[in-house]
Amino acid sequence: MVQRATLETRLAVRRALVGRPVPEGAGSAPLVLVALSGGADSLALAAATAFEARGAGVRAGAIVVDHGLQEGSAAVAARAAEQGAGLGLDPVLVRRVEVVPDRGDGPEAAAREARYGAFARAAGEAGARAILTAHTRDDQAEQVLLALARGSGLRSLAGIPDRRGLDGGAVILRPFLGEKPSVTRATTAAACIEQGLEPWRDPHNDDPSYARVRVRRRVLPQLERELGPGVAEALARTADLAREDADALDALAEEIADEALADEALAGAPLADPVPADPGPGGAGLADPAAEPFEMPVAVLSELPAALRGRVIRSVASRRFGSHLSREHTLAVAALVTDWRGQGPIDVPGAAVARRGSLLVFTAR
Repeated sequence: MVQRATLETRLAVRRALVGRPVPEGAGSAPLVLVALSGGADSLALAAATAFEARGAGVRAGAIVVDHGLQEGSAAVAARAAEQGAGLGLDPVLVRRVEVVPDRGDGPEAAAREARYGAFARAAGEAGARAILTAHTRDDQAEQVLLALARGSGLRSLAGIPDRRGLDGGAVILRPFLGEKPSVTRATTAAACIEQGLEPWRDPHNDDPSYARVRVRRRVLPQLERELGPGVAEALARTADLAREDADALDALAEEIADEALADEALAGAPLADPVPADPGPGGAGLADPAAEPFEMPVAVLSELPAALRGRVIRSVASRRFGSHLSREHTLAVAALVTDWRGQGPIDVPGAAVARRGSLLVFTAR
């Protein structure tokens, strides 16, 4: 009997690991850890990774995070760890985390922050070079729909990235987000059945107080009924296309910002020639380069398309002043370039931006 779902999950893992996208470690084959909750998605990923690890030249273990948010969570974590060990994953690490109460971003964000902190710490302790998570194409579709509802830009529409860095140098890899094979929740559930694996069902996945659950249980099914089948895959494909465009635009913007910052250094700006600063109570020191104004010729920005101009402004503000500009702030700064009528400085997080003749001048606040 052909176990199609199992083969698709294995192929997805193989493609994620082939060519050594995992940063090299010293000595033996690099260690990767599967983020294992015991649910169908992560259990299917754990089984596929255990099977593919040797051929990919890596060692495979698991990290089980107990968020402590449900009664009996310790038993669920212990069961997941037992399943991971039974699949041949080694080491299998179990970590209990404290989820900081909601600070405005919602309980999901608080749990995610705690979880990713545990991932980074576990990777450092075990010497793991990558953590594999089991986000599927369905997760991607939900992410795109939520981004659309928020009125987000292209980067948000690009959805969940298939790779991202962690503190400490390890990376997150998400094998099931690839376009081919298309691994959905139906795929992972079928893979578990084919391999005789018994997944845990997280009650939070049925709790309508979470926006993502409402999208999953109500909004997407309604769209499928009204528009026909294939909506979820179409949304996931939108993320693929948006990511390609966003990556290209970001790369072009970074090149332009690189040139502007390099010109500043070559001109003898503070990055190349720091000056003494007030040492404060501790003693002598050097001025923070961000404390000095940064001048950028308006001509660098004026001929750029709006999508690039905004990215360059945000990149310079972030890299030079540590500022993270909203769309409203970015548009206000861009107006000093494209619609300047003598208006005064624009206050943005960490800086003030003013037009002085043919220059755009950023000054730290």
